[in-house]
Amino acid sequence: MGKRLLCVTLAIMSLVQYVSATSVICYHGTWSYYRTGNGKFVFSNVPTDLCTHYIYTFMGLDSSTSEVVSLDSWLDIDLGGITAAANLKVTNPDLKVLLAVGGWNAGSAEFSVMAADATKRATFIASALSWVQTYGLDGFDLDWEYPARRDSTNSADKENLSLLVQEFYEVFNPLGLLITAAVSVTPSSVDISYDVPVLSQYLDFINLMLYDFHGSWDTEAYHNAPLYSTSKLIGTEYADYSVNACVHGWIERGASPAKLALGVPFYGRTTVLSSSSNTAPGSASTSTGGAAGPYTATSGFLGYNEIVEKFNAGGWTTAWDDEQQVPYAYSGTTWLSYDDEDSIALKVEYAKSLGLGAIMIWSIETEDFLGLNGTQYPLLTTIQNTLGSSISSSSTTSTSTSTTSTTAASTTASTTSTTAAMTSTAAASSATTASTTTTSTPTASSSVGSSSTSTLIADANSCTSTGYFGSSANSNIYFYCQLVNGAYVGVTMSCVTSLVYDSDLGVCVYP
Repeated sequence: MGKRLLCVTLAIMSLVQYVSATSVICYHGTWSYYRTGNGKFVFSNVPTDLCTHYIYTFMGLDSSTSEVVSLDSWLDIDLGGITAAANLKVTNPDLKVLLAVGGWNAGSAEFSVMAADATKRATFIASALSWVQTYGLDGFDLDWEYPARRDSTNSADKENLSLLVQEFYEVFNPLGLLITAAVSVTPSSVDISYDVPVLSQYLDFINLMLYDFHGSWDTEAYHNAPLYSTSKLIGTEYADYSVNACVHGWIERGASPAKLALGVPFYGRTTVLSSSSNTAPGSASTSTGGAAGPYTATSGFLGYNEIVEKFNAGGWTTAWDDEQQVPYAYSGTTWLSYDDEDSIALKVEYAKSLGLGAIMIWSIETEDFLGLNGTQYPLLTTIQNTLGSSISSSSTTSTSTSTTSTTAASTTASTTSTTAAMTSTAAASSATTASTTTTSTPTASSSVGSSSTSTLIADANSCTSTGYFGSSANSNIYFYCQLVNGAYVGVTMSCVTSLVYDSDLGVCVYP
């Protein structure tokens, strides 16, 4: 243990140039509401004093309409999940709350189709804005995994993402709203998917997913999220699979360090070794994941809270990799790569040394939020303590001095009941059916954005300026008009069934 502490201390001392990261971006996998026992994470568990930005995940993309949709309307809407997220600002008014769309399960193809069409992009952006303004949120996060990869082979995805991000900026920035994106990180994938200078220009933060470098899919046991590369992989396709190599790859391709958020995993990955006598990094594995944890229920994956429980139960040997500056552990033939307080402190110091703008966490619901090891939120606390007085929720890139927060009266009125529901520790009885439900537009009577004029227009082809406009033919319909490539493009939107659009107020109201 003494050797490990010495290595950590010397590594921190070697990072001599300190330019503080200022933000802590906390992703929240809201499906953790359905977990039981010590794994159930509700909105009252969110440590608003330890995050500067909170991101609610995930919304979906409706391929037929190009609108942002709820994938779990029972949690998001009926139980008031998004409202509960917005209300986190009550305990920390400086907290920035964002809504994310996409994720691994969403794939790439539907985003590719949407991004390739200017009208569909405008619809998508208008829909995202409607969700954000309905709930009084601070911005929107794109998690397209990944342009021109997986189930999308469209090489134009890279250019189309750039157009999408620029058009988002043109709508969101004047309103003081943030736009961020989670991105792949290895140099080869970056070159396929991203125009780095464009993303750096128009995004408030680029959230680097600096994890899942290795796992049970490999034939050898290597680290999930190593700070530095291993000499064992020099000359292979995995030589640059490390935080250091990938961060420098983004900077070398034109990213402003202040726009980059260094991603830290609050989980580990397990694999089954070929032999219990060979446990060092690089040992042969069976390409099989270790047993699933009791809460995340995924073979080859353990949340940090599950790791703490396993360590507390005994039977594990922990070790430190001096070369890659991360811990690992093993029990029999099960090999675990994870991050702990020491490795996270090193990563934060590393981010500070390069002047990176933020630390990003995936994800807060697998933190030791109950303090099973004696201290609640030990990893987030380590991040805060290492950042010191530099922590701030202010965006490093926003140039707008105005902000928009137009939470609907009906949404606000339901705060007490929905917050109570979302902080209950009772198991959700509708969990099975809720996950398949989709809702295309916010269902609360609420602000959808102020019109540039009270003039009604006939249809989406009648746009002559940017803004929201009512329909002269149907009071339930309204339009969002946006300048795209030199021409105005209109998107038709609708209030929920019982409401009508008031073009003077810019809201859907009861008639």
